[in-house]
Amino acid sequence: MSPEINLTCDPAHLRHGSNIGQPLTRRDGILKVKGEARYAADNHPPGMLYAVIAVSTIARGRVTFLDVAAAKRHPGVVEVMTPSHKPPLAEDPDGKPNPFAFKMELLQNDEVRYANQAIAVVVAETLEAATEGAALLSPQYHVEPARVGLDDAKSYLPPVVGIGNPAEVRHGDVDAALAGASNRIEAMYETSAQYHNAMEPHAIVASWDGDKLSIDTPSQGMAIAQMRLAGLFGIPPGNIHIRSPFLGGGFGSKGLVSGPQVLGIMAAKLVGRPVKLVLRRDQMYGPVGHRPPTRQTLRIGTDGEGRLTAIDHHAKVTTSTFDDFYEPAADASHTLYASPAIKTSHEAVRVDTGTPLFMRAPGEATGSIALESAIDEIALACGMDPLDFRLKNYAEVEPISGKPFSSKALRQCYAKGAERFGWAGRPLTPRQMRDDAGFLVGWGMGTATFPALMFQAQARAVIRSDGSGVMESGAHDMGQGAWTVLAQIAADGLGLGIDQVEFRSGTSDLPDAGIAGGSAHTATAGAAIHNAGAAVIAKLADLATNDERSPLFGAGNAGVIAREGRLFRRDDEARGESYTDILKRAGLAEIEASGGGAADPAAQSNYAMHAHGAVFAEVKVDPELGQIRVTRLVGAFAAGRIINPRLVQSQLFGGMIWGASFALHEEAVMDHRSGRILNANLAEYHIPVNADVPSLDVLTVDEHDPHVNVLGIKGVGEIGVTGSAGAVANAVWHATGVRARRFPIRIDDLLMRLD
Repeated sequence: MSPEINLTCDPAHLRHGSNIGQPLTRRDGILKVKGEARYAADNHPPGMLYAVIAVSTIARGRVTFLDVAAAKRHPGVVEVMTPSHKPPLAEDPDGKPNPFAFKMELLQNDEVRYANQAIAVVVAETLEAATEGAALLSPQYHVEPARVGLDDAKSYLPPVVGIGNPAEVRHGDVDAALAGASNRIEAMYETSAQYHNAMEPHAIVASWDGDKLSIDTPSQGMAIAQMRLAGLFGIPPGNIHIRSPFLGGGFGSKGLVSGPQVLGIMAAKLVGRPVKLVLRRDQMYGPVGHRPPTRQTLRIGTDGEGRLTAIDHHAKVTTSTFDDFYEPAADASHTLYASPAIKTSHEAVRVDTGTPLFMRAPGEATGSIALESAIDEIALACGMDPLDFRLKNYAEVEPISGKPFSSKALRQCYAKGAERFGWAGRPLTPRQMRDDAGFLVGWGMGTATFPALMFQAQARAVIRSDGSGVMESGAHDMGQGAWTVLAQIAADGLGLGIDQVEFRSGTSDLPDAGIAGGSAHTATAGAAIHNAGAAVIAKLADLATNDERSPLFGAGNAGVIAREGRLFRRDDEARGESYTDILKRAGLAEIEASGGGAADPAAQSNYAMHAHGAVFAEVKVDPELGQIRVTRLVGAFAAGRIINPRLVQSQLFGGMIWGASFALHEEAVMDHRSGRILNANLAEYHIPVNADVPSLDVLTVDEHDPHVNVLGIKGVGEIGVTGSAGAVANAVWHATGVRARRFPIRIDDLLMRLD
């Protein structure tokens, strides 16, 4: 496989000479449709062996016996890796060298910490032999009672939630405000555990050459993976080459290197040959993170005019028995609604599961469905339309901090979304609408928000003497369209058409593009790419403006602009020169420069930075069977500068579908006796199909943000989840008059209370 993938794009869509803002189709689309996109497990180096993980069938205890001899007698089995027979590691996998280094199960000992934990690895000449060898291990256990639920262990105050957020935040006197409120509600909401279930399972193909490691694996953060693996194996990060050009989905689960990936590397080291290890679907329920269950209590009060006086949001969450990640669910109440008193708090319970980790909109997804449901409940208590209530309590500054927003077009989102949906015709009381078939019809809404994050990244830009350009940045495309939007930014930064730019990405030997997470990848990598383009144009301009033979001589760098492969004087655009002429006269085959992207600390200190949106949902409910169908979703979103409207729409559609999934479908069902997940497959772990979401409509609202980053970009990958789940839940109440407070909403939740 080549060290990078170079993609081209048909420039027919381009208008007005700019690449940014154009609805280009995916640059990698044809490769994927033709089956030419090479994913990690598609690689098959010479001499490769297959590894299969044997996993625990209990959630707590220890392994007392493995029949290694039986497995080794199987034809084709080459080696069995166990806690007593494995390569040494340079670093304790239970260590925490940094906040993003979560503990892994790498056959440290015979302890079992959760179901589906790796207890051995079988390596064989064929996948079938490795699979059969793993089955022959016939493990025996000393079993201890599993602790798996929110009530199965003593709770405690976590030190932090998310990554470094305080577990409790107070603003104003919540108790006094609630005591004096004219209207009050107190409600408890429960959300279920969810698992990522990307189409591509976690996989790795690992090869060692002395102390140099080459791997193919899906990664949302190659530089982070390099550092973690370097520590575990005691080699320099530069000795590790990661190829990750395509990911078949990630949703956060591929942001950090996981235990099974490291086990594949260890197996390759043990046998001295390349090894491929691919998780089965059921094995992804445990070692690669998940969204934990929550129990959230909201107390909300208003004055007699329907203005909020207090919001108290408390969340109880789970983490594993051996590591610390706490879903920051209550933090969703920090930013949306103006209230003089706000309190958010968390408590945690340790259970016998894999460690929960980042999953699309971590904290915001779980917290917003509870908050948006509670906002509807207090609006009803005030006798107000849910949209009118939200507008009355619109936050002009971030409520918890008092900072002004860097930009906020939420009012326009409310207005445009409501108009497109037809919200003005909504009756205030529930069970007032039916369709021609007699189904109950309900309309609900939810407010969407997600922080506009930004990490650090680097890029390298080259302009060649033939007038073409190259942009390099080790970015990650897990389906969101990074190959395309980053190439658009690169082309604009280089002043070239997109067909003239070679965009290189997807490998760790390129400049670090940061992590593809937190809806921040386009902003982060895009800023680095933009700045690299500006830097190489500045070098080119310096050549021309200091050359007496150039028509740009004496113009100065500030007086030159780049467009369509030429530099022009700002004060006289009739005077210009091509990149080719400038470089050839200087005797250069090419010129290059680097650029970085990072958040501006001053702007972050002075402004609250968020994307916003409003989602409107229509559901129909069978009054006799309690079956629920989402029939319409309309979302209006403001997310700064839009680089590619087509791909933004795709991301928002995906988020809105996930919101409907959160409200009605998605749930990991736990056997509380064994601690095992009963529906660890795509047949019984329900996610929406096309028939479940027949109508989606997305509007984007223009928003200029001069503070959030150099390009004014806010992310869209996660915001669509945060408003949609609450909108669907509120629509179910409006259809039925039944307020569901556990999610996903089940038919029996409605049948017990439907007439």
